[in-house]
Amino acid sequence: MRRRFSQVDVFTRTRYRGNPVAVVLDADGLGTEAMQEFARWTNLSETTFVLPPTKPGADYRVRIFTPVGELPFAGHPTLGTCHTWLRAAPNGANKVVPGRDVVQECAAGLVRVRQDGGRLAFAAPPLVRSGPVDEALVARIAGMLRIGRDAVVDSAWVDNGPGWVAVLLRDADAVLAVRPGSVEDLDVGVAGLHPPGSPQAVEVRAFFTVNGSTVEDPVTGSLNASLAPWLVRTGRVSLPYVARQGAVLGRSGLVHLDEDDEGTLWVGGSTLTCIDGFVEI
Repeated sequence: MRRRFSQVDVFTRTRYRGNPVAVVLDADGLGTEAMQEFARWTNLSETTFVLPPTKPGADYRVRIFTPVGELPFAGHPTLGTCHTWLRAAPNGANKVVPGRDVVQECAAGLVRVRQDGGRLAFAAPPLVRSGPVDEALVARIAGMLRIGRDAVVDSAWVDNGPGWVAVLLRDADAVLAVRPGSVEDLDVGVAGLHPPGSPQAVEVRAFFTVNGSTVEDPVTGSLNASLAPWLVRTGRVSLPYVARQGAVLGRSGLVHLDEDDEGTLWVGGSTLTCIDGFVEI
């Protein structure tokens, strides 16, 4: 069946310098196996499938797949999917009343997405695991990153679904210098602060394993969403701030973190359509 399809670059102001996501609209009728097969074929970190909502208040439902499995939630796919849904709506962005959030239904629940000037931003989901990391695991992560244990300034579980465990290094340059080995079964976030007065406050990198190989994600919404509360709580940064990610991969990823008057953390970035057309699934 012919279905509308887009590939969107997320968290960048320059096409082909962010994190791409494949978005299949009109996915009603597709089974899990067909979705997984197509996600494996795109070979992107995530591919999403837009479906009619099943929960009251939702504007659409999305299923999010990596090449090897389904995720309950992911950040850049959320923004890329919302971008595509808004463009495909009969009245474009006017489909949503100004000031009202778009509501995305996914396996993790309902996620609000707001239009913030020229960017989209999602409301960060709650953490499912937080707190200190066992010393043996910190030492193991340092070994995986091929750095000394004393290079790790702090660590924490910052899991909002994907399973993130984070380490803080002495500064942004130390983060950029990391050349990891295998991270095995872990999803590891690495952060370091830029000097005061820099345009970006934090340098971020994300590592995980796909089919036995360590992969670096270009720009990671879920990780930045979970790093922010930890870094703010420990006094390392204050909101709002901008995180940079993807430099080692030749990307220009910028993630905007902010908090509203109600205490909701918003994770935002620019979204740009790179491919627009149809696919046969």
